[in-house]
Amino acid sequence: MNQPFLPLLVEPAELEAKLGASNLLIVDLNRAEVYAQTHLPGAVRLEYVDLTLSNPPAMGLLPDAKRLSDVMSGIGLTPDKHVVAYDAEGGSRAARLLWTLDVIGHRHYSLLNGGLLAWQHEGHRVEETPTTAKKSIYKVALQDHAVADKTWIARHLKDTNVVLLDARTAGEYDGSISRAARGGHIPGAINFDYVGAIDNVHHQRLRPVEGIRHELMELGVTPEKEIAVYCQTHHRSAHLYFVLKYLGYPRVRGYPGSWSEWGNSPDTPIE
Repeated sequence: MNQPFLPLLVEPAELEAKLGASNLLIVDLNRAEVYAQTHLPGAVRLEYVDLTLSNPPAMGLLPDAKRLSDVMSGIGLTPDKHVVAYDAEGGSRAARLLWTLDVIGHRHYSLLNGGLLAWQHEGHRVEETPTTAKKSIYKVALQDHAVADKTWIARHLKDTNVVLLDARTAGEYDGSISRAARGGHIPGAINFDYVGAIDNVHHQRLRPVEGIRHELMELGVTPEKEIAVYCQTHHRSAHLYFVLKYLGYPRVRGYPGSWSEWGNSPDTPIE
């Protein structure tokens, strides 16, 4: 069996050894001012909002195939490219791109463990000059295996084979902090704040996987279940989606509308 070009979670030193490879596409999801100051060599910048569609009050929705085709073509994606995504905010922006790649069926990707923070801390080379993407023609076909929309969630509320995993803070989950017309959580959802998977002591890398796995198993989030993750706009939950994939959970979905849609819909049940 051929070894993958890079592992799903790639360390800075592993990535540095591959810099300049013709099939490597490094994508920076940081804000423009951060990218202008420093970024990985050869990294092209992608505006985070280009990965989302807003239909207020629902935010963070999945754009259609035409728009995503334009976005992916704009960064120079081709079927042979291995994408490495990173940011400077714990990986959630980068993870939203990787979830989107799953949705369009592009399987060759990695998350840079620790992102820009770990890269810089370890003294790897950076650039200030922006990299101009070599635009491509990438035709997107949306697939539904990684997506849970509002209808899917409603249909599976009482499905014992499905776990709804809420990546928000405890206050948002219990409704004491409300960021929608109604506070609370989707009935039956289990709370696991996504920051619990991040090790800030070690430059925003993922915590050791066995600790994360144990905590999820204790909550009843087990691999034989189908897991649907959500937060406010599928920003934080995109990170949790990646974590579950990295842990080997075979069936994971992301709810792009998340609480901005569910909590603002008058006909949806809440707890």
